[in-house]
Amino acid sequence: MQLLYPFTLLGRSVLNLLAYLGELYFVIQETLAALIIGKKRLPQIARQIVEIGYRSQPVVIVTGCFTGSVLTAQALYQMSNLQMETGAGGMVSVAMFRELGPVITGLMLCGRVGAAMAAEIGTMKVTEQIDALRSMNINPTDYLVLPRFIAIAISMPLLIAEAAFFGIVFSTLFGVGVFDVNFGNWMDQLNKHTAMEDVYIALIKGCAFGMLIVVISCHQGLSVKNGAVGVGRGTTSAMVLSALAIIISNFFLTLILNQFWPLGFGG
Repeated sequence: MQLLYPFTLLGRSVLNLLAYLGELYFVIQETLAALIIGKKRLPQIARQIVEIGYRSQPVVIVTGCFTGSVLTAQALYQMSNLQMETGAGGMVSVAMFRELGPVITGLMLCGRVGAAMAAEIGTMKVTEQIDALRSMNINPTDYLVLPRFIAIAISMPLLIAEAAFFGIVFSTLFGVGVFDVNFGNWMDQLNKHTAMEDVYIALIKGCAFGMLIVVISCHQGLSVKNGAVGVGRGTTSAMVLSALAIIISNFFLTLILNQFWPLGFGG
């Protein structure tokens, strides 16, 4: 029996993963149905936009600034040996739009927004407020998940664009001010190597990552059990699972989107 234990453990893990994916599928199905036929509560949506979008700006701006700066520093330390310093501007711009902007912003929102969603909904679950909503003939998905889904679909692309913008601005200031790169040449390379396709990829990834955060975090909140201990576990799981989902999905999105918009240098 001990020889079969690894296979038993593997089979149980696969079944648990499939069961979890099935639960996420039902949350997505109910959310999309609510999006089409459900009631749109504008005050709830506006409140979530403020919470998700407006209040996340300081974290996103600081993250974008220092991500762009450190990427510029690493690039220029290497490119200065080859006398190719001006090319760092285009490289940082493409990297911020295609990869670092969406991924870093998504990971930051996992901790700030995803955990908050799971904690809020989980607290409502253990205090039987969700059962009270059902008793008043209010669909919890329609009331709790849909406003967050719409709000993050609006906020996430804007936050990613903001992170990329500040990352590029600070990379330019760092490259020109610290490494004394010619500003005109830097901007010429930046414009030459950055295309609208890079922006499209950032926006598509932003929408996808935002939806993953909402679906996973709200599912964790709705699945909370065992009181306050369950709320803590659900909050942690929401943050970790959302981050893993973003990292894994980013790999596949990169492969797919590069088939339509291959990495090249637009003009």
